[in-house]
Amino acid sequence: MFGLIRQDRDLRVDFFRGLALWIIFVNHIPGNWLGLVTPRNYVLADAAETFVLLAGYGAGLAYGRLMDRQGWFLAVSRVLGRVFTLYVAHIFLLVVFTAQVGYSADRLDAHVYLDELQLDPFAREPYRALLEALLLRYQPSFLNILPLYIVLLAMFALAMPLLRRTWLMLGASAALYVATRTFDWDLPSWGGEGWFFNPLGWQLLFFIGCALGYQPRGKGAPLTVPYRRSLVALSLALLAVGVVATQLLYFRWDFAEQRLPAALARFLAGIDKAAMHPMRLGSMLALTYLAGHFIPRTAGWLYSRAAAPLVLMGQQALPVFCAGIALSFLGRVALEISDAWPMQLLVNLAGLALLVLLAALTAWYGAEKHAARRSAAPPAAVAGPATAPVGGPVPAAGPAAAASPPGTAAALPAVTHGDSG
Repeated sequence: MFGLIRQDRDLRVDFFRGLALWIIFVNHIPGNWLGLVTPRNYVLADAAETFVLLAGYGAGLAYGRLMDRQGWFLAVSRVLGRVFTLYVAHIFLLVVFTAQVGYSADRLDAHVYLDELQLDPFAREPYRALLEALLLRYQPSFLNILPLYIVLLAMFALAMPLLRRTWLMLGASAALYVATRTFDWDLPSWGGEGWFFNPLGWQLLFFIGCALGYQPRGKGAPLTVPYRRSLVALSLALLAVGVVATQLLYFRWDFAEQRLPAALARFLAGIDKAAMHPMRLGSMLALTYLAGHFIPRTAGWLYSRAAAPLVLMGQQALPVFCAGIALSFLGRVALEISDAWPMQLLVNLAGLALLVLLAALTAWYGAEKHAARRSAAPPAAVAGPATAPVGGPVPAAGPAAAASPPGTAAALPAVTHGDSG
């Protein structure tokens, strides 16, 4: 397994992206005991926020470098190519997931599956449902992350020149975020209820990731957030408030509604995920700040056998994500047969093993294909300038790019966009 992991990159991003993918799998299985210990139960941030932030970071790093070297047009063409890849993956996953759930609902006489996973439109209006799904206006449950990512990357293609004016880009993104929350802006959906993940709200987290990931060529310095004790204290305080808010909102709402002041109860009730409530945004940024400063790039545990499965999953994120969605439904069916601890253990370990196996096969195939291209290339091409293609390995960053210990500035670690989702 270690031979399949690319070491010429900062493994922190790969680890946390792999962890987010694993958590998505776990949380999508109703009745999974392991889901009781995932972050969504304790803080106002979860795997979706991690996924989007790291996707933005990867986009800023890989495509920003390409834009600086070869111009905006070529960089945009690569971004749009990635958008198309994600769209095809989403449609393929939609077909597989719909067939999987529909067949199970029919064979097990459990039509509640269709209702709970919002697939019943395929039973009522199959042709219209298919058309709306192709237009991304209809998104069944669990199939709403890739449409969000598709729209965010399309927005990034247009905003890419602003990477060179980081604060202007962030200012425009923040203005759109404020307007979205103030005027309830959203993209159209078939049912009229809006998107589960509103891209107009989530784009701020994505573009913050872009700003942190962009490494300007020549003049200018990458955006860093310096270590300050006051910022550490603020981050910890924000997370502590988030822990209390999470418990009240999801586990003690009757108490909150009856005992708390009406204004505070209304505030808690308004902490939404759809348009990225400021409390959720702040919690994710607090976690990022603490992780960037207190987890060194050279941490030994990142290179351990225990971390290797998640690191490998994080380096092959798109196929692992798609497989995790399909496997999570199989896990649900299994736990409905028996939710005792042997089945719980089997579902979680088998799911993890299959995801790691898929990541290993994908990494092996990619390495073989890359080696075949190199062997077929003429000597002049092989000996040419060593520039990393988008989606390929990124040369190891120098000390300035690594997350520094407390007392110095630190940016998020380096990833390649081709693996970011």
